[in-house]
Amino acid sequence: MNFSRFKQAAVVTVAVAAVSLLTGRSAVFAAQSPAPATQAAPQTTAQPEKHTHGTPTNLQILPKNLTGEQVHEIMEKWEGELGTGCKTCHTASKELGPNGRPQINFADDSKDEKKTARQMYKMVEDINSNYISKIDSSGAPVTCSTCHRGHLSPEPFVPKPEADHDHAH
Repeated sequence: MNFSRFKQAAVVTVAVAAVSLLTGRSAVFAAQSPAPATQAAPQTTAQPEKHTHGTPTNLQILPKNLTGEQVHEIMEKWEGELGTGCKTCHTASKELGPNGRPQINFADDSKDEKKTARQMYKMVEDINSNYISKIDSSGAPVTCSTCHRGHLSPEPFVPKPEADHDHAH
């Protein structure tokens, strides 16, 4: 089977998008024409600094053996599912970071939102392990986005108005 470059790119794009959806991650694609063979590759002056995440402290609900990178991945997923950011649950420290802005004190428990997040996580885990897992062909597990759908406070469900139909089927 002979594919053009366009068709190959389309197939690869669809495959990567499908895998992204299945893993709950987003993928960003940039269309770019290949550089002509006579053109030299652009010179890069500096690689962006890789942000490292320290060892987590004060993990009360999440497993204590998670790395900083693993906790950060979980938090990024929750941010997307709740349409929020770090400062919703975490307080600012008095220390300034290299960018001149206050650092975030991830271990601090003073915000009610952090306490609520812990309760909600326990609820979701309970639903998945004690209910969803016991239903044959139950499909995907419950996540924050099941209810929140990108909003910090879940939008109320408003059923469609009842249509005129025969109740005596």
